[in-house]
Amino acid sequence: MKIVDANVVLRYLLNDNEDQTRLATNYLEQNKVFIPIEIIAEIVYVLERLYKINRKEISSKLTSLITYPNILNDNKDLIYESFKIYAARKIDFVDCILFSYKLVQGAEILTFDKKIKNFRISNES
Repeated sequence: MKIVDANVVLRYLLNDNEDQTRLATNYLEQNKVFIPIEIIAEIVYVLERLYKINRKEISSKLTSLITYPNILNDNKDLIYESFKIYAARKIDFVDCILFSYKLVQGAEILTFDKKIKNFRISNES
């Protein structure tokens, strides 16, 4: 199995280093690769905080990337749901992931974080 690090995906998305972008494109388009959810969270953080890219664009680009048939992840449904929440609401991506566990897998969230406890979306009962 090949696991992709955040910097590879960032070079692919940002196209800001010609040599690394070429290699990243090869890695992501010509190989079966695994992108862990932890790496996706790191990518979101870097794109939002360092590159100041808006949430909807981040969500769109990464959702598109995850749909590539050669991109593997054990939690694609969870990631898709996380990006829907992330694009629509102003909460940290990691909190979106946490809340997606509730929506997708029916998990109960045990937290002291009031923002998480009080978080609701329209399709949740």
